[in-house]
Amino acid sequence: MADVTIVGAGPTGLMLAGELALAGVDVAVLERRTTTELVGSRARGFHGRTVELLDQRGIAERFLEAGMTAQVLGFGSTPLDVAALPSRHAYTVGIPQVEVERILLEWAAELGVEVTRGVEVHGFAQDDDGVLVETSAGTTHTGYLVGTDGGRSVVRKAAGIDFVGAEPTRSHLIAEVAITEPAETGFRLDELGIHAIDADADGRTARFVVTEPHVGMEDPTLDDLRAALRAAHGTDFGAQDPTSLSRFTDATHQAVSYRNGRVLIAGDAAHTHPPVAGQGIGLGVADAVNLGWKLAQVVRGQSPDTLLDSYQAERHPATERVLDNVMTQAWLQRRDRRTDAMRSVFAELMEAEEARTRMAGLLSGLDAAYDLGEGHPLLGRRMPDLDLVVDGGEVRVYELLREARPVLLDLGQGLATRPGISSHHAAYDGEWVLPVVGAVPAPTAVLIRPDGHVAWVGQGSDAGLDEAVARWCGGGAVLS
Repeated sequence: MADVTIVGAGPTGLMLAGELALAGVDVAVLERRTTTELVGSRARGFHGRTVELLDQRGIAERFLEAGMTAQVLGFGSTPLDVAALPSRHAYTVGIPQVEVERILLEWAAELGVEVTRGVEVHGFAQDDDGVLVETSAGTTHTGYLVGTDGGRSVVRKAAGIDFVGAEPTRSHLIAEVAITEPAETGFRLDELGIHAIDADADGRTARFVVTEPHVGMEDPTLDDLRAALRAAHGTDFGAQDPTSLSRFTDATHQAVSYRNGRVLIAGDAAHTHPPVAGQGIGLGVADAVNLGWKLAQVVRGQSPDTLLDSYQAERHPATERVLDNVMTQAWLQRRDRRTDAMRSVFAELMEAEEARTRMAGLLSGLDAAYDLGEGHPLLGRRMPDLDLVVDGGEVRVYELLREARPVLLDLGQGLATRPGISSHHAAYDGEWVLPVVGAVPAPTAVLIRPDGHVAWVGQGSDAGLDEAVARWCGGGAVLS
């Protein structure tokens, strides 16, 4: 019996599998796809905070080598200066989802994770001892079940978790097809929405994004694409032989709960949205990194089951904030009198530097923070990747998080070590600067959770440290 079974081998599922394997948890991954091939257009990149999370595990360079970096974030018609935010990774990485999955699959395999393909989950039953999962290959028993199986999640539905939000008002088709008529590369907005053409130089192939005149919900056909192209451009360009064809809408939904007993959901199974501002992979990876170490500590008996409640408490509001922004930007992707007026008002508001900075922090994820109570500005925020001196040698903070374990940095306070916590006497004489927040007072010590968020800040004493260790590390008894 696996300690944890993950349903879905997309970016979220593979990231979670790696997190659990790092913690020594026996994890099984089930995937209904028989191959690693993806049908239709998928996510094409992610932003700064996601790169930081990958950097914390020592695998960011693999993605940077396979992708391209750029400064491309904006809100409406206003570009955002993400590069001005204090981070080593203040940029966007352009990389196809198929490459993201390939790299994560390789990493997970290095950690001993196996993916079983061609298996569909039909349902489950759970009790105090675990979860009995019904699949197309038979039944299997597991300690915990995590659904990372997409927006139509079987796990979420079987768990009886409501999926609420905004219903679709528009639908769009994304396609790569052969064409027999000339198509000119370009982009425009009209009263329907967004339309884009990327035509190859040979004039034989083109990629289209086209907004449909009526909302479509089913799997699209070539006839659907031709009809949408004629409505938008007056011709279908002789479109034929599609190599990819998919449909997305502006619907946005979020699960009311991310957990039902021993069953949890993450990634698109927990939240879906239109592909505006490139948030999909980043939100899923953040879910996985937040959940992984918590679930591992519960499985190992290091922390009580109630630690899992903090997963929704932290990730639901953080994701909801992003979804609200995505819905707003999606609504601006049309051209009519009302929308033009809204766009003009937003553009005027975005002339303020503070507004642009706040938006850059949100969309890049670099303002990531969880509500861990009152205290120092660092509390609950992502730890900056400082250049430290530890034991006479230089080391980055994120290099200390490679094993996904809690880290206690003593920056001159003279703390006693705590059992099972990776403790380091470190020196740093630079300025402490947080994205959006700006400069903050230098702490004398910090406790960093395995996900890179600050769980406790020392300001000259160890007051509250033992409570923070008990809350987030379970005492650390089983760690070395």
